[in-house]
Amino acid sequence: MNELVNRVESSILSRDLLRDGQSVLVAVSGGLDSMVLLTVLARLAPLHRWKLHVVHFNHRLRGRSSDTDERLVLKAARELNLPVSSAGGDVRTFAERQKISIEMAARELRHQFFAETAKSLKIRTVALAHHADDQLELLFLRLQRGSGGEGLGGMKWKSVSPVDPKIALVRPLLGERREVLEAFAHDERMRFREDKTNKSTDYLRNRIRQELIPILKQLEPPIFETALRSMEIAGAEAEFVRESAKAWRRSPDVPFDQLHVALQRRVIHDQLRDSGWPVDFDLIERLRRFPGEMISAAAGLVLYHDGQGAIKARKPGMKEFRSDSLTADLESAGNCAFGGLQLEWNIIAESGGTVPKRVGGTEWFDADAVGRRIVLRHWQPGDRFHPIGMAHQVKLQDWFVNQKVPLAERRTKVLAVAENGEIFWVEGMRISDRFKLKSESVRKLKWSWKSA
Repeated sequence: MNELVNRVESSILSRDLLRDGQSVLVAVSGGLDSMVLLTVLARLAPLHRWKLHVVHFNHRLRGRSSDTDERLVLKAARELNLPVSSAGGDVRTFAERQKISIEMAARELRHQFFAETAKSLKIRTVALAHHADDQLELLFLRLQRGSGGEGLGGMKWKSVSPVDPKIALVRPLLGERREVLEAFAHDERMRFREDKTNKSTDYLRNRIRQELIPILKQLEPPIFETALRSMEIAGAEAEFVRESAKAWRRSPDVPFDQLHVALQRRVIHDQLRDSGWPVDFDLIERLRRFPGEMISAAAGLVLYHDGQGAIKARKPGMKEFRSDSLTADLESAGNCAFGGLQLEWNIIAESGGTVPKRVGGTEWFDADAVGRRIVLRHWQPGDRFHPIGMAHQVKLQDWFVNQKVPLAERRTKVLAVAENGEIFWVEGMRISDRFKLKSESVRKLKWSWKSA
């Protein structure tokens, strides 16, 4: 038996792509790769009792050439005495309606047809003709797009249909180089169709295939083999991260902020994907690093991270920040109501930094540092605060996150802003270090609050 046929058989058996006696849909376009796949599987089918069924989708992108492709596939199936199913679709119109690329539209319609055919024939496996050169091209396409570990892992020998997770996609030729397939086709005097658009350099994939890959194949040591090995490693490690993130989402055993960065990113990535929201590295990073921040992800879509690992969409009418405020005069004792609180204050002429006995709902400040006129308001973008005991100011956003203040509470907490514009008090939190009582203080501000 031919060496290629033997290697493909070995790959199928060692990777458990097909079981003896099972039915398989073989996707055949009429091009070199798929015609080789069909020939090899047909050669092996009697040995393993596989029941092959050929399936072809006419994309109708090249007029008569597309129809000629279809006729070649139908003829090849007849010569091999195999059943065949074919259909076509208006890829160009579908792409325009869905506002997606021609390549993406062709892929969606093609896989939809494969899944429908598989379901109607009660077949659970579709064999595709992707090979090692396709894998390397995909690596550089995804590098150009900035893909993560899973994307750089490339195609899998076995995966699920993007249309129906009950249908498996297998790639028996994934370990074979294109020149090997070409040599096999030449030796077997096989007929196949060459898509003329594959020669066009208008497409990035074609430029990679025609200009970059030939150069890479000449390097020493051969980058072809090392790149494919690196892709397999990256894919396996990405799969581990994916499964770990899935397990954490089912049962969070540690706080989100204690997860490894790779797991944090994956947890957010999967939520965006599962919800049909945009998946973008910059968006993931902003959500991960700035819990509570309202982030515009798309037109009309604002997302935020609740600080516990959950990504949520802002509800209609939900404001990013509350703008209400109240100015108060602290020259003498007084009181006011704001933000659901009843606040009272009193100035006591007493020097020194001794803090009177602490009572819940009461804080003490250096009255002269605070000043006469203050503003009561809520959290605003860019607010900074100097918590007592800390060496420097921090962003109030970061402080809320570190103190694990729920997102909904952050926007309702009342802040008191001193005459110099700095925040001296945040409801229920530490006071500001800059306004604490000191040995040189000569007047004390007694500040009390309770729910209104």
